Amino acid sequence: MRRKDKAVSDASGINAIIEKATVCRLGMVDGERPYVVPMSFGYRENTLYFHGALKGRKIDILKENPNVCVEFDVAVEAQKDVDACNWSMKFQSVIGFGKASIVEGLELKRQALGIIMAQYSDKTFAFPENKLNATAVIKVEIEKMTGKQSGY
Repeated sequence: MRRKDKAVSDASGINAIIEKATVCRLGMVDGERPYVVPMSFGYRENTLYFHGALKGRKIDILKENPNVCVEFDVAVEAQKDVDACNWSMKFQSVIGFGKASIVEGLELKRQALGIIMAQYSDKTFAFPENKLNATAVIKVEIEKMTGKQSGY
């Protein structure tokens, strides 16, 4: 990172940003082109979980190339000034890299969906078998993450 003064390098700082996030952007490699999708997510123990349809572009891409990049940003606010050259942005963000895989098995899917729901709620939820069978769950094991902040 070029601006070391803006780096968030400790795990607790990175985790705090992820805990505040409501959206994770999942970047994939579709042949020679990037493909980015905003997703709801769950995060636990250096692993991200996403859910979606059993078939579609995202699943097809991940089966071909499991390498992904993820991005979170929170507390984004324009810092305005009379002079356009003095405008800036207040933010906290995390970028990570990892490998995606499709979660197999009802119990593992149930656990992953529970982690996703825990990102947004303190409640415990039941996941009926028919819904589990109709849902794809993507697991991303993070290999590297860095954080950045400005205005804090």
